[in-house]
Amino acid sequence: MPSVDFEKLKRCIKIPEAAERILVKREKEISFNLTIMLDENTVIEGDCYVVYHNTARGPAKGGIRFSPMVTLEETRDLAERMVWKTALAGIPFGGGKSGIRLDPTKITRFQKTAVLKEFVHMIQWELRSGAYVPAPDMGTTPFDMAVIYGETHMPESITGKPPRVGGLPGRREATGHGVAFVSIMGLQEILRQVPERTTVAVQGFGNVGSYTALFLQEYGCKVQAVSDVSGGLYNEKGLDIADLFEYTRLNGSIAGYDKAESITNEELLLLDVDVLCPCALENVIHEGNAADIKARMIVEGANGPTTAGADAVLNENGVVVIPDILANSGGVVASYVEWRKAKSGSITEASETYHTIDDRIGLAFSQMREYNQKFKIDNRTAAQAIAVEELICSMRDRGWM
Repeated sequence: MPSVDFEKLKRCIKIPEAAERILVKREKEISFNLTIMLDENTVIEGDCYVVYHNTARGPAKGGIRFSPMVTLEETRDLAERMVWKTALAGIPFGGGKSGIRLDPTKITRFQKTAVLKEFVHMIQWELRSGAYVPAPDMGTTPFDMAVIYGETHMPESITGKPPRVGGLPGRREATGHGVAFVSIMGLQEILRQVPERTTVAVQGFGNVGSYTALFLQEYGCKVQAVSDVSGGLYNEKGLDIADLFEYTRLNGSIAGYDKAESITNEELLLLDVDVLCPCALENVIHEGNAADIKARMIVEGANGPTTAGADAVLNENGVVVIPDILANSGGVVASYVEWRKAKSGSITEASETYHTIDDRIGLAFSQMREYNQKFKIDNRTAAQAIAVEELICSMRDRGWM
C-alpha cells in the first residue's frame, strides 16, 4: 500500500490519472542474494534489495539499511517516502532505498567491509552511472560510505562520507539539526511558545535523536527525557545532553546513567511534555497509545513513527504533527549539498550545510502551513500535497505524461 492516500489528496489538489498511475508504482527493483566465502569455514550470506520508486526529479536517493530486519516491503516503503521527501524539500533527487539483510553486530569490521565491497560489485552499474546515490542508514556509518567510495572512486557516487575523504562537514548532525529547527518553527508559529518555556522528550538516542536533543537544548528547550534500546531516562529539571553524549561515547548506551531516573520507552512516549520527538523506530505511536499521548506537538524524526490509525486519533485530539517527510529531511538536504560539492570540487563549511537545511526546511514548512490553512487539512496531508504537485510538474517537464 502506498504511504500517500491519493483519494484524500484529490479533495484539495488535481491529480491526473496518468500521474497517479506512475506514482503508485515502483520504477525498478533489484533483489539478489549476497554470498561471500571468507575462508574454508566461514560463509556469509544475506538477501539484498535496491528499490527506485520514482526518478522524475533526479537520481534515486536513499540510504543503505544493514539489518537482520530488512525486507523488500520495508525497502519499498522507505524508497517511496524518499520520493515525497526530496520533492517537498525541492532538491533534484528522486526516491530510492537499499537494504542488506544481515546483522552488523554479529560480524567483524573486516567481514562487514567484505560484504559492502561485494554489494558494490553486485550493483556497480547503479552506482557508477549515478542512477542511485546511497547514504548511511540504520546499521551503516560514514566509514562504510568511505568503503563504497573506495570501490567506485567517484566522490559523487555516495554521500555521508567522512569529511576528510570528500564528505561534508555537518552531515552527521544534519538530520538532528533539521528536526530541531522545524521543532522551533512549530513552537513559534503553531503553538506560539518560546523555547525557554518548552519541555521535550526524545525517543531514540542514536544519531538522529542525540543531535535533535542537543540542538533543542542549545535553542533553550528543557529536554526532560531520552531513550535508546536499553531504556529511557527522565529528569524533570532537564538532562545535560552534552554530558549524556560523553557518557554514551564511553559506555555505548545510556544504560546506567545516574543523573536521571529510569523509565521505559513506552512511558517516555506518554510523558506530559510540550514536544515529543520519536527518532527511532517505525509505528511506535499507534492506535493502542495515541489517545494517551499528552504532548502538544509531535515532530517525527524517524521514518513512519506514527500509524495511519494513530494519525486520526491525534488529529481529533488537537495534537500538532510535523510529518517525517518534512521533519527528518535535513539528512537528504545535506546529502544534496555533499553531492553538489563532489561534482563541483568546492569546499563547503558546516555553516553552509546548516544554512541550506534551514532554508529548504523553512520554505517547505511555510508552504505546508499555507496548504494547511487554505484547504483545512492536517500537516501530513498538506506536505504530501505539495510533494505530489511538485512531482506532477516534474513528470510533465520530462514528458512522462
